[in-house]
Amino acid sequence: MNDLAARAVEKFQSHQAVIGLIGLGYAGLPLCCCFAEAGFETVGFDVDPAKIKALAAGHSYIEHIPAARIQGIVSSGALKATTSFDQLARCDAAIICVPTPLGEGKSPDLRHIVDTTVEIKQRLHPGQLVVLESTTYPGTTDEVVRGILDETGLQPGKDYFLAFSPEREDPANHAFHTGTIPKLVGGVTKDCLAVAAAAYGEVVKRVVPVSSARVAEASKLLENIYRCVNIAMVNELKVLFQKMGIDIWEVIDAAATKPFGFTPFYPGPGLGGHCIPIDPVYLTWKARQYDFPTRFIELAGEINGVMPTYVVDRLVQGLNLHGKPLKDSRILLLGVAYKADVDDVRESPSLRIIRILEERLANVSFHDPHVPILRSRHLTREMKSVPLTAEIIREADAVVVLTNHRNVDYEMLVKNARLVVDTRNVTAPWKDSDAPILQA
Repeated sequence: MNDLAARAVEKFQSHQAVIGLIGLGYAGLPLCCCFAEAGFETVGFDVDPAKIKALAAGHSYIEHIPAARIQGIVSSGALKATTSFDQLARCDAAIICVPTPLGEGKSPDLRHIVDTTVEIKQRLHPGQLVVLESTTYPGTTDEVVRGILDETGLQPGKDYFLAFSPEREDPANHAFHTGTIPKLVGGVTKDCLAVAAAAYGEVVKRVVPVSSARVAEASKLLENIYRCVNIAMVNELKVLFQKMGIDIWEVIDAAATKPFGFTPFYPGPGLGGHCIPIDPVYLTWKARQYDFPTRFIELAGEINGVMPTYVVDRLVQGLNLHGKPLKDSRILLLGVAYKADVDDVRESPSLRIIRILEERLANVSFHDPHVPILRSRHLTREMKSVPLTAEIIREADAVVVLTNHRNVDYEMLVKNARLVVDTRNVTAPWKDSDAPILQA
């Protein structure tokens, strides 16, 4: 380890380092809190003034991060948030947690990474640690981030330190949180790895070093592709078993009794969240540069992609049994968040289901206890959550369960609904009753 690296390690281990965290969303804000709570002076950067204003006032804009937590680190002075990147000049670490969406033709859109790295480049100084956390294809840290920072003439491992450490946030997971989830770290050089591992080692219980940034980038993609492919498999089996008159949920529970060689995955209305629907496409795009077809990934994407249409088709079947056309029917969607007990609607399959229903001239409303107002670039209008009362349920021609939130009275739903189309098996306790339930 060279002298500059040794001094950087000591600075992080003594908590004298100033942490800069860029991107204060679902991945960046929890990590920002961890550094601030560990006693580091922490500066949060975001281009959204509303987030900066909320944090300064001690408010949280992410449901599973309580306001009291924000108030504690802001009032103590441990966290300062700003839209000005000039503060990066005094930061010993610049950690990038910005979005990596898809662009035209489902190609990687790295503009947020590029724009952020340019800001860092203008303020890069000897001894500084730069870490990319945004999920992306293997080679982004070495090729894109380093390529921009090389323009300064500084060299990673010698003058500054560059690494990749993927975020592994799982909102509403009560068993694990940012500090207890093992942290993968891959450096561009061995000294880069040592410095990055020292920084994260002060705020997480376990750091898992790997041999390169590329390995860390690929590991994150594998985690999400593993889920994507297995969810696609059970979604396909759900459709098949429905035709065969077999309950997919009972099949999964039965198979899960095997104590080895099987991990249960569960079907749903499609994939949601920022990671699983998008990240596999990043690897597919990169694989084309090597003239290599990623057939499993692409097939899984196709299967998961048609699930919203399948849900609507099942709804149409259910309405037909009641002598109702979909046009002008009153459809109440129960849950629009992409997973249970969160307020995150990014890439939620509910958004596509709403579009399909409105294109077919249905009257659509929704209830979600975690999403009072639904706004999305995928929708043509803003929607407000309606109360979930017996009267509203009875007025609907059908209720479609899209998210299995825990704080919902499903018994009341089943007792009052004309038709329930259930994509999450929340109505299982009443499946042997005379309730009008249709699995989807």
